[in-house]
Amino acid sequence: MPTLNINGKDTAVDADESTPILWALRDTLGMTGTKFGCGQALCGACTVHLNGAPIRSCITPISAAAGQKITTIEAVTASDKVGKAVHAAWVKHDVAQCGYCQSGQIMSATALLKGKKKPSDADIDAAMAGNVCRCGTYVRIRAAIHDAARTLSTVA
Repeated sequence: MPTLNINGKDTAVDADESTPILWALRDTLGMTGTKFGCGQALCGACTVHLNGAPIRSCITPISAAAGQKITTIEAVTASDKVGKAVHAAWVKHDVAQCGYCQSGQIMSATALLKGKKKPSDADIDAAMAGNVCRCGTYVRIRAAIHDAARTLSTVA
């Protein structure tokens, strides 16, 4: 039985090592914040962080995460300073319509702001390019990311 470090905790996962991280999280561990969108790494709904970098969990097998740290939307919005700022900006800017893609969007935005404190529109577009929002809230997503960056720049 593989053991994965998920949100800072070593967790035994009763699944074959070829199982995608997404299904280990959702089906085996009951962590449903990470969403299934396309199953082909095209939409970004399944985005989680692997050692801080955004990855598509629908195609990444749990064997690829051995010895690494997986961070999910549950941890990012609960205990991560950057994730909390992004989430608050999402609410403030009323980003979500249907909301389905939003956990993946927030994960990508959080990774961006951890690497770039003052992203340009081009930086945001590049970082978010792999995340599809069928409702088309891209203008609000960009505004929320800029807002979160401003908020984080004023926090010591």
